[in-house]
Amino acid sequence: MNLWILASSLLSFAVVLVHVFAGGPDVHDPLLAANASAILNTYVSVLWHATTAVLLLDAVALLVAAFHRGSRGALVGIVTGQYLAYAALFVGYGLDRLGSLVVTPQWIAFVAMSATALIGVRPRARTTGPSSPLDDPS
Repeated sequence: MNLWILASSLLSFAVVLVHVFAGGPDVHDPLLAANASAILNTYVSVLWHATTAVLLLDAVALLVAAFHRGSRGALVGIVTGQYLAYAALFVGYGLDRLGSLVVTPQWIAFVAMSATALIGVRPRARTTGPSSPLDDPS
């Protein structure tokens, strides 16, 4: 088991919970109440719930990567690629449209989850054993 990647997975599951239980009332519900057309409300809901599904699948992929060495590199690469793309979107739109990163702090979570997972797949010098319990390569 790789504890760095497991930590990233647990952080990812926490983000799913925040997205559903905090983001739903703070973002999704107000968007639906904004008196947009039925088609736009449909797209808002589809995109909201698709994001939930992707975040959940990413958390599961990291969980699998934490325990299965053979798929670790590919899964971490795919998930961190997505997470860093999300971080870039929050940074870009936060700065461009809002003039601040404070209003869109989600980028911090995506960078933290990516960094934690990438530490888990970093190349390590050969030793007689793990230098730390978090570095267990299995």
